[in-house]
Amino acid sequence: MEPIEPILSEDGQDEDLSDDSAADLPLFGADADDADDAPNFDRQGPVPTGGTALETALLSKLDEDKAQDIVLIDLKGKSPMADTMIVASGRSHRHVGALADHLLRTLKEQGLGRAKVEGLPHCDWVLIDAGDVIIHLFRPEVRLFYNIEKIWAVDSAHRTANA
Repeated sequence: MEPIEPILSEDGQDEDLSDDSAADLPLFGADADDADDAPNFDRQGPVPTGGTALETALLSKLDEDKAQDIVLIDLKGKSPMADTMIVASGRSHRHVGALADHLLRTLKEQGLGRAKVEGLPHCDWVLIDAGDVIIHLFRPEVRLFYNIEKIWAVDSAHRTANA
């Protein structure tokens, strides 16, 4: 089997195949009037700020670990199950699992080592119940399917991408 010859320009020099023509394609371009129906999970707005030290520690850990579309929902007066709900997305099963693991370590550091965890083996949707704070970690497709922010009437980036 013969080696593949490099592509050479007419003058015998290696040709630079990198061009910016891909930016003209809708998939890669950043047109201002581009309004497709696909949600934009890469968009990260400002990270919400927590009202307690625990909330602040959890939100900063999520931000540090590159969680996407972090939403803080205040449940005070809305539900007796918790005071706060945090919803965030990870890019993959592995990312969601790592986010959950790091949050559990943060909870342990805050003195809440007995947080209840569900969904960790599959890492599509991981729920961490830390008493006053409930954390939902999703893969983007699963989050879009369940859309739990709609229950609490909270707008987030993945729901307002079309607006």
